[in-house]
Amino acid sequence: MHKFLPVCLATGVLGLSTLSASAALSSADRELAMKAASGGLAEVQAAQLAEQRAASPQIKQFAQRMITDHTAANTELQQIAKQADISLPAQPTGKDAAEGQKLRGVTGTAFDQAYAQGQLQDHRETAELFQKEASSGQDPALKAFAQKTLPILQQHLQMVEALKR
Repeated sequence: MHKFLPVCLATGVLGLSTLSASAALSSADRELAMKAASGGLAEVQAAQLAEQRAASPQIKQFAQRMITDHTAANTELQQIAKQADISLPAQPTGKDAAEGQKLRGVTGTAFDQAYAQGQLQDHRETAELFQKEASSGQDPALKAFAQKTLPILQQHLQMVEALKR
């Protein structure tokens, strides 16, 4: 029976270290990870829809850029989450899921307008969230991710503002 004690203790210590890595994440860092994961997935899904339904070639071109950039960011965030033992959503949640549903109900120029308006609002909110994390995040990996991704999000915001003119 005593032979199993060291194994049980070692397993318990490993379990606690994994738990503490996840538990040590500040609420702001966790919020960034969850919102970025949901939003990033929603960005890719909406952009894929835009490639199919948009009337404007500019909207389709913007959508292609969203797929490329947000797929890369989503992959990087997944790697950070895996290392930190954070479970991220596999599908858009809450507001992100609802916005995707709304887009599925429109086509043509109405789709273009709805997509561009949604992108404008989403990128404003996301850039603000990433700015906050980039300046005051506690987790080094998430903070670096926010600092690296923020300029791309700001560029997306400029692109979508140009689309709205």
